[in-house]
Amino acid sequence: MTFQLLLYVLPFLLLGGFLVYWAGARHAYARRRPTEPGDPAGYDWHFFVPCRDEEAVIATTVARLRADFPAGHVWVVDDASDDLTGPITTALGERDPRVHLVSRRRPDARVGKGAALNAAYDALDAHLPAGTDRARVVVCVVDADGQLSPGALARVSGPDAFGDPDTGGVQIGVRMRNVEDERPLPDRGRLANAYARLLIRMQDAEFAVSNTAMQLLRRRTGSVGLGGNGQFTRLTALDRIAAAERRPWQRDALLEDYELGLHMRLAGYGVTHVHDVWVSQEALPYTRRFLTQRTRWAQGNISCVRYAGRIVSSRHYRGRGVLESLYTFFQPVAHLVTLLLTALMLVLLVLGGAAGAVLLAAWPLALGLALVSVVPFVLWGPVYRREFAPDRSRLIGVLWGLALWLYAYHLFVVSARGFVRLLRGRTGWAKTRRNAETAGVGPVATES
Repeated sequence: MTFQLLLYVLPFLLLGGFLVYWAGARHAYARRRPTEPGDPAGYDWHFFVPCRDEEAVIATTVARLRADFPAGHVWVVDDASDDLTGPITTALGERDPRVHLVSRRRPDARVGKGAALNAAYDALDAHLPAGTDRARVVVCVVDADGQLSPGALARVSGPDAFGDPDTGGVQIGVRMRNVEDERPLPDRGRLANAYARLLIRMQDAEFAVSNTAMQLLRRRTGSVGLGGNGQFTRLTALDRIAAAERRPWQRDALLEDYELGLHMRLAGYGVTHVHDVWVSQEALPYTRRFLTQRTRWAQGNISCVRYAGRIVSSRHYRGRGVLESLYTFFQPVAHLVTLLLTALMLVLLVLGGAAGAVLLAAWPLALGLALVSVVPFVLWGPVYRREFAPDRSRLIGVLWGLALWLYAYHLFVVSARGFVRLLRGRTGWAKTRRNAETAGVGPVATES
């Protein structure tokens, strides 16, 4: 009887938690206000660009950063690339003294993005002259295919961001640069390209509205997450973490960016989100590459459960911040539980018996729960259309919302894959191939 009760009650609890979180995020998104800009000239800007086999994109990225932010320094970390990433950066540095190459070699290299960023931190520390006001030095992590919006530095310099001396980290929004690409797969047919365009569109909608809403909610709970692209950190905050943890970024972490934010708050610094500027990157049009990336994120999320005790006992986390963090940590667990419950219910229906009969009789309730779970995703579609694609019809906005609902099912797949990898002891950091990379041209990342 207890098992049957759990079987019926647990779906309501999982759905209820999701709806409460979604409502809070939606409210925070609707009530957002423009971020007040500050003066970027008051800070010393250093861009860290971790690279592993990035010859396809690194020259363009460095050129954009230097053109858009001429007062900044660009630190390219070549993590033992097998391609021309190092020589390309060396050539750029010979023409521009503000472009720096940090070379890493095996066996120390290729052990994770965190280790590569720590090498850049050490190089920057050695580069800065004695007497530098390290509180005015800001590090920005940009992916090798990333491009910051022009007003980014002004917004993160404002009073709601680094203008507050207690702020140690700022995360800006993320957008997909290739969202209007009509043929993301130039060597494939019309159907494959239609699917690829939809996959790209869903990634853009995910980051532009639902993820932004989540971060705005986290601003209120005091638990904003840092991301791997468009992550800004104050050097003194990195110094404090390094003193406590021996290095700012965790060497073997799958989510070194999110874990940095956790360490930053545990060290007493604030972390915030600036929603009205962004970093753009290429969305992935290939299903396998997309799942490889998201599996790493899911597995990294599972690994963050180990911070639960420290967060609960920390005086720097308020109660609602603790609840939001724990909810985030256990999302992959909730996805796996949902999968297991679904499989169990199907087995009971097939086998029949008393439990199967009760489930069969409850189909109207199950249908109602399913419809309720769809609505939050569908409602994001029109919001995304109105704010980021106003030239499209209202019907397209609704269809995008339905597509977001279907797109969200990838979370169950990658959560299961993340658990399997964890059980098999596979904790290695995997780089996702760039869109310009193909299996037949040069060395590329291994996908698993």
